[in-house]
Amino acid sequence: MRFRSLVLAFPLVLGACGYNSIQSMDENAAAAQKQIAVQLQRRADLVPNLVETVKGYAAHEAEVFEKVAQARAGLAGAVSGGKIGEMADANQQMTGALGRLLAISENYPTLKSDQNFLRLQDELTGTENRIAVSRTDYNGAVQAYNEYIRKFPQVMTAKVIGSKAREYFDVTNPGAREVPKVDFSKPAAKP
Repeated sequence: MRFRSLVLAFPLVLGACGYNSIQSMDENAAAAQKQIAVQLQRRADLVPNLVETVKGYAAHEAEVFEKVAQARAGLAGAVSGGKIGEMADANQQMTGALGRLLAISENYPTLKSDQNFLRLQDELTGTENRIAVSRTDYNGAVQAYNEYIRKFPQVMTAKVIGSKAREYFDVTNPGAREVPKVDFSKPAAKP
């Protein structure tokens, strides 16, 4: 009877191995996810200033401004929702919309030399770099966590405490990966 109890308790003892590590790794991944959210929110906060600066030079580009506003709203909603896949998709949509907006500057030499525009472009570039670093840190933390909870004996502990694999920060919406099409051609005037 005693031997049978030991045999039954043995997997539980082994399963308890790694509990603290699982918790630490999960917290590291959660902190890295929050860092992505902070950087995405920073990006969303910079966009209205950039749009207003470009509007001063290119007020007739209303469709582009509308797409940027929609992408910004989607990004802000995804950040507040906290789902990593939605944040990745919304970030990709924002990148496309900003690409179209920044392409407008090529048609306006005075805009390209505007100090406010240049400063905002620099801030966005810095934010893009921070997002890339945060994404790399998060995906590294997720990989370490996911690998750890799949190894024996930690897999037993993970199952007992309900730990599940975390999602990577990656674009999941196939449409979000499409390259934006920018067309500055003017329609031909009707005779």
